[in-house]
Amino acid sequence: MAIVKRGLQVVGGITYRPFPHREFAEIVFCAISSTEQVKGYGSHLMNHVKDHIKDVSPIKHFLTYADNYAIGYFKKQGFSKEISLPQSVWVGYIKDYEGGTLMQCTMVPRIRYLEVQSFLATQKRLIQARINSFSRSHVVYPGLDVFRSQKDEKRDITSQASKVELIVQPNEVPGLKETGWTPEMDELINRSKRGPHFAAMRHILVELNGHASAWPFVAPVNANDVPDYYTVITNPMDLSTMESKLENNQYNTVDDLVQDAQLVFDNYLKIVWLSQELFTAFLCGMIALLFAAVAADQAIDGL
Repeated sequence: MAIVKRGLQVVGGITYRPFPHREFAEIVFCAISSTEQVKGYGSHLMNHVKDHIKDVSPIKHFLTYADNYAIGYFKKQGFSKEISLPQSVWVGYIKDYEGGTLMQCTMVPRIRYLEVQSFLATQKRLIQARINSFSRSHVVYPGLDVFRSQKDEKRDITSQASKVELIVQPNEVPGLKETGWTPEMDELINRSKRGPHFAAMRHILVELNGHASAWPFVAPVNANDVPDYYTVITNPMDLSTMESKLENNQYNTVDDLVQDAQLVFDNYLKIVWLSQELFTAFLCGMIALLFAAVAADQAIDGL
């Protein structure tokens, strides 16, 4: 099958080898003149082939070997590298090309491929109409009069003398109420999600975690390493737990965070008398918590 312009100028063509008893055909050759590419001839030609094959044979599938330059074209025509046809159907029937990529296209029985564009346009129109039946996104409102009056007065809006404060209430904007907007929405959006001391407390924890002596306090104590720890320590605390509490807005003030830091210190002070191995950790904890106290004082002074 070929596309021929007036004057017997061949634009492109497709040759295929049908295997009706196997319900597939091999696309042997497909080419469009280099001067006529990217004009839709390739898609139009392939759609003709698909409709013709469906009309005259029981063929439902196409197989082809595509080189690297043709893979993109065949993908646009509905071909895929995933071969669903059993090998027993096509092996030995089509020519195997070295360096080519085997691709398959399964045709949709109820589709007329030459009418796909009009079919999709109809679908789009119906979907858009359905959306418009319960949405107002397609409605275009006129501009606000306050801006129109400024334009009509032909003022130089760049000069300081002509600058005036334009206040537009949201409920005066046409169409905004219809979207479901309420003044409470603005209040909710403008409401701060973090407390006023969040940044300062975050700074303290970052400095604590980055301190060279903080390693014993970064995570909860492993009960397998210190079996009697949770027997003695009934209110455990560590830096990762403090970070989690901060992210969940459980610290209202810097003092709340300092209390947990003090709890880390007190816990290790208790356990060191029971476990000689934690003596070094106790010293490191004392240094780290002194560092945290200094950082807390600096953060509070900066508030």
